[in-house]
Amino acid sequence: MLDPHRLRNNLHEIQELLGKRGYKLNISKYEALEDHRKRIQVETQELQAKRNKISKDIGKAKKDGAEVQSLVDEVSTLGNLLKNKESELSTIQDNLHELFVDIPNVPHRSVPEGDSEADNQEIRKWGEQPTFNFQPRDHVDLGAISGLLDFESAAVITGSRFVVMKGQLARLHRALIQFMLDVHTGEHGYIELNVPYIVNTDSLYGTGQLPKFEEDLFKIYRKRAIEDDNDGQHSGTNGMEESDQQADNFYLIPTAEVPVTNMVRNKILSAEELPLKYVCHTPCFRSEAGSYGKDTRGMIRNHQFEKVELVQMVHPHSSYEALEELTGHAETILKKLALPYRVVTLCGGDMGLSAAKTYDIEVWLPGQGKYREISSCSNYEDYQARRMLARWRNPQTKKTELLHTLNGSGLAVGRTLVAIMENYQTEEGKITVPQALQGYLGGESVIG
Repeated sequence: MLDPHRLRNNLHEIQELLGKRGYKLNISKYEALEDHRKRIQVETQELQAKRNKISKDIGKAKKDGAEVQSLVDEVSTLGNLLKNKESELSTIQDNLHELFVDIPNVPHRSVPEGDSEADNQEIRKWGEQPTFNFQPRDHVDLGAISGLLDFESAAVITGSRFVVMKGQLARLHRALIQFMLDVHTGEHGYIELNVPYIVNTDSLYGTGQLPKFEEDLFKIYRKRAIEDDNDGQHSGTNGMEESDQQADNFYLIPTAEVPVTNMVRNKILSAEELPLKYVCHTPCFRSEAGSYGKDTRGMIRNHQFEKVELVQMVHPHSSYEALEELTGHAETILKKLALPYRVVTLCGGDMGLSAAKTYDIEVWLPGQGKYREISSCSNYEDYQARRMLARWRNPQTKKTELLHTLNGSGLAVGRTLVAIMENYQTEEGKITVPQALQGYLGGESVIG
């Protein structure tokens, strides 16, 4: 969420920067609400001051033995007026909050303008694209040859956009997870976490998925029974009645970013605790509501997939250094696996709601003949921290300030598996295991 003070003082500058996203700030609505808020707040404060003065006058009059009923009546009238003004002010503040929640983060000035991925800017490439003396297959065809990718069984078990991996391929998938965790903890200094895969609405609000992107989530409903105060003596089962049940809303996580980042929600960290660097492997669940008909073949856009996520909470002055570092950590995995990739800076129109700047890492897929995203690394500045009230105490001023949050995939496991299958394929449809992973597979060098 944006800083209200920044918006008030730099309204037109922020409007210009939001234009990079193609987002049009409703200035007239904001100014009308803000003017109304100021007016009612002043009136509320004046009523409070007047009531406080008369209350003091009542005390003085009582001490002097004077008649106070008229003053008491006036305080009562002022109290009613004040109650109405406070209610009106609360409504205005709620309306302002709804407006703020919908406004995306302000792009960093280095973010290029543009409306779609076609306007993203390539900043570097690494690795040589492999050449083949045969027509390279995509991962779906390779999985069919070996019988190690089974989309049909997954469709029977659940539905479309799920997959079953078998045998050596399932083992390679597991090896990738362990390899990524080992690199990030052993070489990059991240602390490994194991977190819940189910989160509450406050957590999703904190990182920006709610309220705007609820349709992209998998929602879980649970009925919660409320015990009676009288030792649970109800006629219902176990002292509960149907009327005593309330619904709690939970969601499957779309990414480990949500539970990991929310670990600092409502906390005040010391300067010595920063930076916090966490790595976490989880399954991820996404409805892909906005991608109808897109990437329906194979494992590129499934409803369930796995990621190794990198999350950092840092001092505000170092967050852009941290973004470069975190992106480099994700790139390390691809370099160790000798997978060709490129890094692009996302244009304003292609960035997520909460990000101030994002680098996408795209791996080369010979079966598709193009680069595909395998990691997004973003600096959210204080956008998420303001929603979560995640703060640190500045030792110089002794005051609390919002920290900055960052995250990126290090990497998406399924897409890394796809990249290995397609870049390391043989003419017979087998897969050569990258040197960095052979020790995780008991020395196996070829699968399929």
